[in-house]
Amino acid sequence: MLFHTWVFIAFFLVVYSIYLVLRPTRFWLPWLLVASYIFYGWWSPLYLILVAYSTLLDYACVILMERSRRRGVWLGISIANNLFLLGFFKYAEFVTENINWALDQMGTGTALVTPDVLLPVGISFFTFQSMSYTIDFYRGEIPREKSFIRFATFVSFFPQLVAGPIERAKALLPQFHQRPTITRDNLSTGFCLFITGLFKKLALANYLAGYIDPIFANPSNYDATALTCAVIGFAWQIYFDFSGYTDMARGIAQLLGFRLMLNFNHPYLASGLGDFWSRWHISLSTWFRDYVYIPLGGNRRGKFKLYRNLFITMLISGFWHGAAWQFLIWGAIHGIGMMLMRPLERADWYQRFIPKVFKQFGVFIFVSFAWIFFRAETLADAENIIRRIATESWDLPGFPLTCAVLLLSIMFYQWIVENLRIESRPGRYLQFACVLAMIIYLSLVPGESNSPFIYFQF
Repeated sequence: MLFHTWVFIAFFLVVYSIYLVLRPTRFWLPWLLVASYIFYGWWSPLYLILVAYSTLLDYACVILMERSRRRGVWLGISIANNLFLLGFFKYAEFVTENINWALDQMGTGTALVTPDVLLPVGISFFTFQSMSYTIDFYRGEIPREKSFIRFATFVSFFPQLVAGPIERAKALLPQFHQRPTITRDNLSTGFCLFITGLFKKLALANYLAGYIDPIFANPSNYDATALTCAVIGFAWQIYFDFSGYTDMARGIAQLLGFRLMLNFNHPYLASGLGDFWSRWHISLSTWFRDYVYIPLGGNRRGKFKLYRNLFITMLISGFWHGAAWQFLIWGAIHGIGMMLMRPLERADWYQRFIPKVFKQFGVFIFVSFAWIFFRAETLADAENIIRRIATESWDLPGFPLTCAVLLLSIMFYQWIVENLRIESRPGRYLQFACVLAMIIYLSLVPGESNSPFIYFQF
């Protein structure tokens, strides 16, 4: 069930109508849980077994942690369970294929049976969200949630269930402890966020995909100019696609009376790689910071371990995104980039004398280069794209004019928003004017509405 389809609109209208009726009663929370399970089960009823199992086990582990002196054992069971779910459904095929390759290289004449496992939508997101609850309880940062229905709703909350943002228990769970308040601001902000996300997905991400997908499918058929345009176009496509989902998720939650965290903050206006990761997929980058980077030692144990921890964190982040070597390389590129750029970005001369626009341009070029490995269908394709960009001829770009105009408009809009408080009266007028323009555009220009979100595969 995709947010940008009529099926979801019909689903949400029914859910929302009943929700408004039940909101004054104590049944509003169970109804949200039922709606969330219907939403997730729409993809496949079998998926419900996984989310229910993960919810039950983590809820039980926290109870046992509270009652036992061996708290670490139950935390270990929770973490091991969540990582096993991810490992089996997401990486079993990748690991088996690489073991078989190694066996073939050794000439053993044997091979393991490659499992045919269907990757459940959003498993990386709800397992990380559920796991953070057990870790935070173990650290003493949150109390145990006594209501199973409330905890189950937290894990499966349908607006952000399949692609985030990955919410923390201390931020979202307290919102389920009281009847949500739906104000005029909730309705206006939620509607604007949903339309903005819908525009990003239909008018921008899907439109760019029509140009980009054929090029990445057969990179050998295109010259350096077309490949470069495709690489830059994909940088914007994945941003519009993923931030579009997040905007719609946050908008839906606002309409229901809840607030989800900001997940994207104009990342391509970042002036450094550290700044980029504080703006891109914020819920995931802060998750890895709190549960991987800091436990490894963070920046507290000398420069060597600082750089080691940065690299390991980014490598794990790359592997989280997909079971393929190109994702590991993508993570390694960002890890190496952050290791090299960290001292430069903190140098006084760099901060004082290098214009901000040059820094932003450099970050965008670096990030776009890394996206080649993220988007390429195989490692060989990624190498081919880089080689052809470096060696093939350059002609006039065949990038669609409409795409160029839309991208320039979005870049200008982001610059305005970055430098103008949206809470101010002029900011509000600008926001509503842009939303009205988006509605008119979506009404007049047809778009592909059945294209899934890119991050559904993660």
